[in-house]
Amino acid sequence: MSTTEDPGQVTQLLHAHRDGDQAALHHLLELVYPQLRKIAGRQLAGNSGQTLDTVGLVNEVYLKLVDDRDRNYANRAHFFAVTARAMRQVIIDYARKRTAKKRGSGEAALPLDEERVAVEREAENLIALNEALERLGQNDERLLRVVECRFFAGLTTDETAEALDMSNRTVERCWREAKDKLRKVLSR
Repeated sequence: MSTTEDPGQVTQLLHAHRDGDQAALHHLLELVYPQLRKIAGRQLAGNSGQTLDTVGLVNEVYLKLVDDRDRNYANRAHFFAVTARAMRQVIIDYARKRTAKKRGSGEAALPLDEERVAVEREAENLIALNEALERLGQNDERLLRVVECRFFAGLTTDETAEALDMSNRTVERCWREAKDKLRKVLSR
């Protein structure tokens, strides 16, 4: 993953945060904000018309990370792995809200148009993906973590291996296995 931030500076800020410097997390998030926007943009690509945009997604993730003040990040890759999980949670929460509105959660009926139908369809797909990921994680937690790092954070094999303390070969095997299992579950 090509980044504009200085990995050494990211690591220094992570260590400062771990040592109790709460301001370090804010500086860290400012530093990695462009990378988080790129990741969010990839996650939201092709979902035209939705109200959750890259800025909204990054801001929601930022709030999750700031609220989790007790977390200690081992390194830059671990930080992005945690960020990937937070991003997944925000996206799935958003999708659930969209499908709840679609089913009439007390809200006034909205006129149907192509753009709105596309968003609703994507929300259902995201929820189906999340359910498949949850089942995958129940059977093999490592596969779920690899998917979060590779798919949701866009980490490379090397970065995923570092974040999850695995060998590159294990990451590659888990990535292939997870994709195969998810493909089978989602094709049903």
